[in-house]
Amino acid sequence: MEDKRHLDKVSAAGLLVALGIIYGDIGTSPLYVLRAVVGTDQPIQENIVRGALSCIFWTITLQTTIKYVILVLRADNRGEGGTFALYALVRRHARWLTIPAIIGGSALLADSIITPPISVSSAIEGLRILYPDIPTVPIVLGILAFLFLIQTFGTSVVGTAFGPIMLLWFTMLGTLGVLQIASDVSILQAVNPLYVYHFLNDYPGAFWLLGAVFLSTTGAEALYADMGHTGRGNIRVSWAFVKACLLLNYFGQGAFVESLAGQPLGDRNPFYGLMPEWFLFAGIVIATMATVIASQAMITGAFTLISEAIRLNFWPKVRLRYPTNKKGQLYVPSINWLLFAGCVGVVLYFQESSRMEAAYGLAITLTMLMSTILFSYYMYSHKYNAWFVLLFLIFYLVVETSFLIANLAKFTHGGWVSVLIAGVMAGIMIIWLNANKIKLRLTEYVKIDQYIQPFKELSRDISIPKYATHLVFMSNAARAAEIESKVIYSIFQKRPKRADIYWFIHVDTTDDPYTMEYKVNTIAPDDVYKVTFRLGFRIEQRINLFFRRVIEDMVKNKEVDITSRYESLSRQNVIGDFRFVVLEKFLSFENDLPLRERIVMDVYFFVKGFTTPEDRWFGLDSSAVKIEKVPLVIRPVENIKLKRIDT
Repeated sequence: MEDKRHLDKVSAAGLLVALGIIYGDIGTSPLYVLRAVVGTDQPIQENIVRGALSCIFWTITLQTTIKYVILVLRADNRGEGGTFALYALVRRHARWLTIPAIIGGSALLADSIITPPISVSSAIEGLRILYPDIPTVPIVLGILAFLFLIQTFGTSVVGTAFGPIMLLWFTMLGTLGVLQIASDVSILQAVNPLYVYHFLNDYPGAFWLLGAVFLSTTGAEALYADMGHTGRGNIRVSWAFVKACLLLNYFGQGAFVESLAGQPLGDRNPFYGLMPEWFLFAGIVIATMATVIASQAMITGAFTLISEAIRLNFWPKVRLRYPTNKKGQLYVPSINWLLFAGCVGVVLYFQESSRMEAAYGLAITLTMLMSTILFSYYMYSHKYNAWFVLLFLIFYLVVETSFLIANLAKFTHGGWVSVLIAGVMAGIMIIWLNANKIKLRLTEYVKIDQYIQPFKELSRDISIPKYATHLVFMSNAARAAEIESKVIYSIFQKRPKRADIYWFIHVDTTDDPYTMEYKVNTIAPDDVYKVTFRLGFRIEQRINLFFRRVIEDMVKNKEVDITSRYESLSRQNVIGDFRFVVLEKFLSFENDLPLRERIVMDVYFFVKGFTTPEDRWFGLDSSAVKIEKVPLVIRPVENIKLKRIDT
């Protein structure tokens, strides 16, 4: 209940952060959406303008307001949102939900690479109104470098810095819109959905313009993914203000475009057409800053997505940083620079924002479709009214499939770039998930209690040099009574490791993002213990610190004596040393694998070589850690035809 109250809490600071990091993408859409829908070559017709406005109004209302702000934000996982947080809530009910989760997550990552270049490019290209010959690509690359550099300070700092600028931006949008609407109040009639019907039914090729209409709601998925950064209450309250400003500006643009009836739009931008000449320079500067900020929502959403994917075994273990103590704030260095490299590639390939539009929006329609499937199953599993769930599923599948089909027209003109990026991301997720399943399925486990007597005898065998007072093994065995056979081999055969007390630690990642629990199984008092940590998928695995706390609690409860067993040190109550052993698997040459599994495991271990080592991932003290490489024999080669000959 405390988490719910925190999630729904509304504060001035929270509203400002929400404006700064969530609405950049959807908030800058007035710069290009209406122009893209109306076109630049055909004479302007009043019914087409009002039909386009009606489509934009109902797209924002149905997709962003009703689906995401009112409904999907209900599906929080202890305050966390996004595709994988939603998947974690429903995955125990159906395995097939892994498919929409991977598709949705990878498509959102692809859009995180497309959004910053098009946002920043469209901003800088606006300066050509004043400086026609200004070179834009170097400036765009410089601004992108700055944007990704400041991510290290955390989204709280970034959001607070960007918030006032976005507040100014939305206030400007609403004000310009109201001033223009005052000249033609009848434009507000476009809220009537009949205009949508007539637009799609009477105007040739109107269906394919839905791809441009969809750009008005592209930031909705990032809004849900960033819920953990700002809270649901702050999003809902701030969205009322943001939506009002957006719609006022769209309708103001509509009134301006209608005033040009019978003429082609040409090079005129309806957005800048709302500005009086004396305000144009200031308007371009504010728009430039706002479109730079538009990248922020997708970047922070990508950080959240990756941190959740790691805990769910969808992504390699990479370093996570928490710049502030505020819940939900994080920074993922490797993803930050991967996104930056992708953004640079997109800028250099497309050069102009007009060419990037073809790659923009296609991937995010897939994400929205997948979130519809996942959220429908969430409502079904949480006993929502069955007819409501069915109506929601059918309605949004029809709407979003229509947007997807319309966006597919962009595929050959650049949409393939976002599909390719999404495909690579999905490929990594699929390989990582399958490789972990293969490893888990074929890892051998043994009962620990079978080795209690050997443990005791080894501990007291003074003919073997003592390896450590406390020997700690990281284990993947989820059952309290089991341990991997490789661990037993390491202790008794590879090199006998004599210790006074043997500890086995297992980390269980829960679907609850912020669980922090542990339990201790006493296998043999003062000889063998197994500690199981239950940590949420958003908790940094600082096992060194957590294990120290466990030991302190056990000593306090007189469950274990950690004093050194060396006589001279014991008399002085010196605490015994702790040594950690991490078994790092590598693919054995002694394998006879099917082609598919061989490819999966080869790619898995290749990528793993570039990721965070196991000891650093678990937060262990490197001075007290021993890394042992053990071969992963998945399927030994059988029927070896080797013949002995006499000498």
